[in-house]
Order: sequence, then structure tokens, then C-alpha cells
Amino acid sequence: MKKSTSLTLASTGLGLGLLMAVAVPLSASAHVSVTPAATAAGSYTVLTFAVPHGCDGSATTSITIDVPESIASVTPTVNPNWDVSKTMTPLATPATNAHGATATERVGQVVYTAKTPLADGYRDTFALSLQLPADAAGTTLDFPVLQTCETGSTNWNEIPADGADEDSVEHPAPSITVTDAVATEADGDPMNAASASSDASGSASSAASGSSDDVLARVLGIGGLVVGAVGVVIAVVATRRSRAA
Repeated sequence: MKKSTSLTLASTGLGLGLLMAVAVPLSASAHVSVTPAATAAGSYTVLTFAVPHGCDGSATTSITIDVPESIASVTPTVNPNWDVSKTMTPLATPATNAHGATATERVGQVVYTAKTPLADGYRDTFALSLQLPADAAGTTLDFPVLQTCETGSTNWNEIPADGADEDSVEHPAPSITVTDAVATEADGDPMNAASASSDASGSASSAASGSSDDVLARVLGIGGLVVGAVGVVIAVVATRRSRAA
């Protein structure tokens, strides 16, 4: 009876260890995400979207990024492995763009189409250059992404409830939070070093937060491997004792 119990505990420990080692790192990078180069209202920034996997094992064939109505213009970065195109949407009211010209349409979507499907288990990124709205400080901008695969698709368009974490929904839309504008002189240079330092500190904090999450995932993963290894040792010892008896 004791031998059977020892083997059962060993098997359970091994299973839990392997589960932690595999599941924790995967959950930390399971979503399509976006990383902004800057978040200050009115600033020019580059948003980098990351696609870490396919659709239930199927290779990715295209990525369609929806652009919020408050963003007037977008410049997609060329990715040599993908064809890129912009889908224009008419403006309800013509607006004057940054160059003083009258705009009657805006970029509604940016579509990246794979020249060769991106196999599941491989990651790629897609970067958009744009100007954040000057009046958007304190708001969240959502960029829903449709991931189309050889078999099936995943629509990353779910918006968490106010105050809820993105993990509260299964397929969260990539999003950024716009911060306060940085004061500038008439020539566009920062008014003082304090403003620039504050913005840099915010970016550093975001980077540190992301790094902390990654470190936590790795620590938990290593912990899972350790638990699994201990389970193996217990199983071997229990088996030898059983044979000796």
C-alpha cells in the first residue's frame, strides 16, 4: 500500500512539474500584443504588434489591424516576409491633415499578407508609425487584430470591462494607454528636461514591468522543472525499493 502511494505521489509530482514548466511560459506570451515606442498625447510613435503563434496549430496567412477612428494617418513598416496594404475609410467630415491639406479619408485597416505562411510556434512583428491624438491623454486606444490562418482564424477584438485585466477575456484586443502630452517650445523641442525625463521614466517603468512578467514566467517554469525532477527521483527510488522488496 505504501509502495503504491509513493509511486502515485511521484507520478503526480512529475505531472504537475511538467505542466508548470510548459503552461506558465506559454500563458505569458499567448496573446497578440502591441508595444508602443511612445505614449504621450500628440506624439509620434511606432506601435509594434507581435504574433507569437498560429491558430490552434495552423500557420498564419494574414494579419489585419484595425486602426481607431481618432488616428488620422498610419505608415506601415515594410516586413520582407509579408505584403502590406492599407484599406481606406471615408471620413464623415473632411479634416485638415498635418500638412495643411484636406483629407476625406483615413486608414481604417492595415493588412499584412504572408508570402509564406508563418508556421505555428514562430513569432513575427508588424510595426505602424503614427501620431497619437492630442486630446487622448488618459484614454485607451484599442487595435483589434484579425489573425487569419490556413485553417481557421482568431479575432483578437475583445475589450475587458473597466478595471479588469486583459486576461479576463479570451482574445483581448491589443491596446495602449495614452499618457499626458509633453510640453514643447514653439520649435517643437521639449520645454525642459524634467518633462522628457518623466516620459522616459514612464517608458522605463513599462519595460521593467514587462521584464518582471517575463522573469516571473521563467522562474515559475524553472520551478516546475525542479518539481518534475524531484518527482522523477522519488519515482526511481520507490521503484527500486519495490523491486528490492
